[in-house]
Amino acid sequence: MSRSTETEAPLFPDTTQWYGLTPPISEDLPEEADLIHTASLTEILKSNDVFEDHLELQHRERVVKRLESLYKEWLKEMCVQMNVPETVTAHVGGKLVPFGSYHLGVHSKGADIDVLCVGPGFLERKDFFTSFFQKLKAHEDVKDIRAIEEAYVPVIKLSFDGIEIDLVFARVQRKSVPDNLDLLDNNLLKGLDKQCVKSLNGYRVTEEILRSVPNVYNFRLTLRAIKLWAKRRNIYSNMLGFLGGVSWAILVARICQVYPNATLSTLVTKFFKVYNMWEWPTPILLKRADDCHFNLPVWDPRVNVSDRFHLMPIITPAFPQQNTAVNVSPSTLTIITEEIERGFAITKEIQQQNTDWTKLFEKPDFFEKYEHYILLEATSATETQHREWVGLVESKIRLLVGRLERNVNISMAHIHLQSFPGPRNCNIKGRMSTKWLIGLLFDMNGSKHLKIDLTLDLLSFSDTIYSQAKSCKMYKEEMTVSATYMSRNSLSWEMPNGECKSVYNPKLKPTASRQVSATATASHTPAVSADPAATKRKGCFESEMPSKKARIDTESVSTAKGSAVRPLAPSKPAPPTTTPQAKKRPRSPQSTSSKKFKADEEPAKATCSQSSAGVAPGVSLSQRSQSAISGGTKRKRSPEPETRNVKAKVDLSPPTEELSGLITDYLKPVSTVRRAIKLQLIRRHKRLSS
Repeated sequence: MSRSTETEAPLFPDTTQWYGLTPPISEDLPEEADLIHTASLTEILKSNDVFEDHLELQHRERVVKRLESLYKEWLKEMCVQMNVPETVTAHVGGKLVPFGSYHLGVHSKGADIDVLCVGPGFLERKDFFTSFFQKLKAHEDVKDIRAIEEAYVPVIKLSFDGIEIDLVFARVQRKSVPDNLDLLDNNLLKGLDKQCVKSLNGYRVTEEILRSVPNVYNFRLTLRAIKLWAKRRNIYSNMLGFLGGVSWAILVARICQVYPNATLSTLVTKFFKVYNMWEWPTPILLKRADDCHFNLPVWDPRVNVSDRFHLMPIITPAFPQQNTAVNVSPSTLTIITEEIERGFAITKEIQQQNTDWTKLFEKPDFFEKYEHYILLEATSATETQHREWVGLVESKIRLLVGRLERNVNISMAHIHLQSFPGPRNCNIKGRMSTKWLIGLLFDMNGSKHLKIDLTLDLLSFSDTIYSQAKSCKMYKEEMTVSATYMSRNSLSWEMPNGECKSVYNPKLKPTASRQVSATATASHTPAVSADPAATKRKGCFESEMPSKKARIDTESVSTAKGSAVRPLAPSKPAPPTTTPQAKKRPRSPQSTSSKKFKADEEPAKATCSQSSAGVAPGVSLSQRSQSAISGGTKRKRSPEPETRNVKAKVDLSPPTEELSGLITDYLKPVSTVRRAIKLQLIRRHKRLSS
């Protein structure tokens, strides 16, 4: 870290005397009561099998070494194939390093290993995904191998001797890659393509986190406890809009920085206390931001307008800095903050000896939390197809959640992280099925008779899935995806033998349901006709909301004879907007706390459509612009109260006095100037000549 000169006023404080950007909040040593609570919490972690035994750890180490030998062998084979000089071939080297939870030392039993493969600059990325892929595929210990080049970080997934492995590749501008190559050197990123930078940053971020904490042992114990809590409370998934492993690691590392001498129980208690008081979107940073001027995208709300709308900025400590929680939505932010508040209340009870640590890790009852649900189902014919199909559908579910959040009558859309296998032989022998459940919380604004139309939201989601599958040449005719509305009374969820996984078993065929599918052969699929009269009421379900209990009554829809059937490859939907909601997000039902949650506001969307039977809100401007699904018929617009356009701001002021030292003053809120634009309509009169 650089120091300021005597003649120049320092822009940053001298942080060489402590870890992180600010001095510690407390350097107190643990007391006897803290050690007792730590021993009790450690026993809880052991009872939940979060630690791997010595034999399993040795097995993982052997697998990594065998992979490294295969990789270095392949590099030399490529040098011979490319006629590289013998001197270069002899010293080409190659580096294979784990990262992620395994490198952090917090991996659990059965967890996969993220591995970075570093090669010389004369190699091409396609060589890794073709030649090395075939070499791995031919190995006797490799199973279930597949390459995903279209991913945000291109990856090869495989099972090596029973261990799940994710391989990413990066090349550096060197002829050889020695074992002592420092991957934290920012100069290695100069001139690299973005895919290589993303791959390298997996290891760079993990290593920087370990170097940013004062006590690695206490950090690992605390992170294991927080990860177990987050998984039990169903808020551990970056792909579905919650927080992933890197985000939780950064949050824990920041607590370790400001409480350097604290033990496990104290760090867990302070974790919930600090983040219960945290005012998002104040960012979490572990170290000073670097700017190497390599023309790489860096998270900076002072420069990037899109960064100002991030709801929960948790910034990586390695250049180029990125927000690890960019997928967090208003609904998931509400759920995460409620769970943190619940954890804070429980840890206070533990300190007062009114309860024990087991209460912190209790599982929520998702199936009793909401009155209304959307049931997603993905089906395919074979196991290989189903693995790829489920991966694609699951990676896009947060897009559907985002569309539902923008519906003016939906105040929360909560995806259940655990998927459920459907019956294998429901329609066709051997057909495989996977289901997901999204809980809905409606905001009727006191109205008792409203038509809530989710057809465009659900059809747009299926359009996106089929379009993506066709673009990456994955789609097969047997692959289907459907979305069905269901009430809580129509669901029956069993927990067999106390296992974490639930199995979906409908008590009876739901009478109040609406299924929207993009396939022509799916049952209960409403027909889409070019006739405006036939299109006007399809897919709407009527809601009647009494004052005490919400109930949705739906109309049955059958396929009209001779009506136009929706094509298999629907037209491309309008892209969803990424701005926050205009209204404040209410807390999810059955919340255990009374703290008010303040959410960002966004410009309101004109979302009402009008019919003779009633009003059917829920169609956004981007949705209404689509005319393909109804043969060019557009819904008539009805007036809607105008909502003030409020831009989201990054508030970097410290939330409380206790946290005043956690925020540095070099990130300033971006000041904006509002200018009114006056539009004047001029009517032109055409004078007719006599």
